[in-house]
Amino acid sequence: LPNEDGVIDVKDIENAIIENTVLVSVMYVNNETGVIQPISEIGKLVRIKNQEPRIKNPIVFHTDAVQSAEFCLMDVKELGVDLLTLTAHKIHGPKGIGALYVKKGVPIKAQMTGGDQEFRVRAGTENLAAVAGLAAALAEVKSRMSKVKSIESLRDKLETELTNRISNSIINGKNALRAPHISNISFINAEGEAIILNLDMEGIAVSSGSACTSGSLEPSHVLTSMGIPAAQAHGSIRFSLSRETTVEEIDRVIEILPGIIEKLRQMSPIK
Repeated sequence: LPNEDGVIDVKDIENAIIENTVLVSVMYVNNETGVIQPISEIGKLVRIKNQEPRIKNPIVFHTDAVQSAEFCLMDVKELGVDLLTLTAHKIHGPKGIGALYVKKGVPIKAQMTGGDQEFRVRAGTENLAAVAGLAAALAEVKSRMSKVKSIESLRDKLETELTNRISNSIINGKNALRAPHISNISFINAEGEAIILNLDMEGIAVSSGSACTSGSLEPSHVLTSMGIPAAQAHGSIRFSLSRETTVEEIDRVIEILPGIIEKLRQMSPIK
């Protein structure tokens, strides 16, 4: 489990590895909190473990880099990963296309057979238009790295203003190293789904967790694994920024949200 800021301890991974471990898989940037995991350190650990005689088969190290492609180090040698996955739609590319980096020599078993496409790993006609879209999106990322600091500045402004204006508001993962484009804030005694609906009526799109769990009313498993109480997790909102986010959009959230939280707290049976 992660610590209270959502960071995985490398020592915990070391303790979890046994002689028949074959895979270590860690999300690079958490999609709910923006917390960055120590991927390079984990990569070093896996390389050391693979030298131990007790390890029966080489341990493969994979990272889900979907949320990190635009903002974090992506040098697979520096990260020490054997497998890395990313997707286009998180970097302003088309939906339905992603990429899997496979280090030379790592065995991959085909899940869809019947053809020689994708080096006989995944049969089927490639979506060339989407592939071209992913390539264009990656090229755009390389040319827009200077935007990272400005996105971080907007996120910091959002967090500072909201926590100053709204009492009992908590930034989840605040003390950890975080990617600049995600902020997760809990508003105590205000229900997350109600906050989303009220902001939606103002034309502001946020979420109460990841898109993967948008149909669930259960508290975020990410936040609860960090030891955050269910009541606090239920009042958490994820704000997602991008290179296209403007100061005016941030100012509008800062202007509108305090009134929404005040109204919801007045309606809440919990005081």
